[in-house]
Amino acid sequence: MLAGIFIVQGYDTFRHPEKVAPRAEPVVRPLAERFPSAVPAKTEDAIRLNGAVQMAAGACLAAGWFPRLAALTLAGTLVPTTAAGHRFWEAEDADRAQQRIHFLKNLSMFGGLLIAAGDTSGQPSLAWRARHGARVASRETRRTAQAAGRETRRTAQAARRQAQTARREARLIARTAKVSGKAGRRVGQLTG
Repeated sequence: MLAGIFIVQGYDTFRHPEKVAPRAEPVVRPLAERFPSAVPAKTEDAIRLNGAVQMAAGACLAAGWFPRLAALTLAGTLVPTTAAGHRFWEAEDADRAQQRIHFLKNLSMFGGLLIAAGDTSGQPSLAWRARHGARVASRETRRTAQAAGRETRRTAQAARRQAQTARREARLIARTAKVSGKAGRRVGQLTG
């Protein structure tokens, strides 16, 4: 629903830029002088470009294609449109109230577009995913380090047990050799 007005009005200003050119001239001219590569020099061309962008972004928003980008683009096009078309502070008394209403209507649409640009359709935002991903990665790193520490302790305990067993076996072999040596000397004394 939010996109409908942009599609219709964008089409109208694209087809008939001369309707709004006199009101847009005070806004387009300074922008074209300041940003010559971004803003067309002719007011009608700038109005056509704005209308085409509004039609395309409005269609994308209505169809659900890149809705956040489309809403942000429409919000961006609404600023010069409002500044050019609804300058109620310069209007005469008879037209001032009407222009103020249109200005406030555009301001409320701008707010709606910003909300739509921030909407994630129930999915977490990129900022949340980045924060959550960092927490999960930190947690996983901590778990991996703890598991590695446990494994290192187990390996060290097993190595200590093997060393104790090897010392016992060495003492046993040494005793056996000592006893064998004594026995050999006795046999030698008895036979000799």
